[in-house]
Amino acid sequence: MTLPSDATIPPADSRHPGDAGDAGGAGRGTAEPGTVRPGGRTARVRAAVLEAGGDILAEQGFHGLDLADVARRAEVGKTTVYRRWGTVDGLVADLLTDMAEQSLPRTDTGSLEEDLLANARLVCRTLTDPRQGPLFKAVIAAATGDARTAAALHRFYAVRVAQWAPCVQEAVERGELPEGTDAAETVRAVSAPLYYRLLTTDAPLDDAAARQAAAAAIAAARAGAFVRTPL
Repeated sequence: MTLPSDATIPPADSRHPGDAGDAGGAGRGTAEPGTVRPGGRTARVRAAVLEAGGDILAEQGFHGLDLADVARRAEVGKTTVYRRWGTVDGLVADLLTDMAEQSLPRTDTGSLEEDLLANARLVCRTLTDPRQGPLFKAVIAAATGDARTAAALHRFYAVRVAQWAPCVQEAVERGELPEGTDAAETVRAVSAPLYYRLLTTDAPLDDAAARQAAAAAIAAARAGAFVRTPL
């Protein structure tokens, strides 16, 4: 799938592919993966392939991902998969686009502390999920070596941060944070220590970690650490 600040990928049969509208189907031209929003059968094929690709990423990591294996697991023709996604990197980029589209909406409690704690808890749940945690590790690893995957990962997090930033901006408007506080940087400060813990330690991502991350971000924001300075 903070996957922003996090994301969940529902099973393929729980989505509503027909809602997206038909943008022309797969295999037309050279559109980048994720730039076409298909409907009908094309959307069902995309959902099945992305579900299969996500499962393999979670089970075997990026280096275990093979388009032919994805096609077999999704019960889709190899030609369809190769025509639409082209490469493993293209599939991962589209998976990230889908994760952003399927992400849970932000919590809106009217309290900065509760909103950012909800964000931190969501990140922890995502990263400790038996499927989502390994999937995110695989995607992050892939992004370090492939520009297209990295760009898709950046877009994914930009979407998720933008969804949560209003709770910080509303706190500024209520006078709880200094004028000029960068809402996006504040949201990133919540998830940053949780990702660092995931990638560099075996420490648990539990409720205590979530509370600490949210509290640290709020303390820094109140101290003016995220106030934008004029160039």
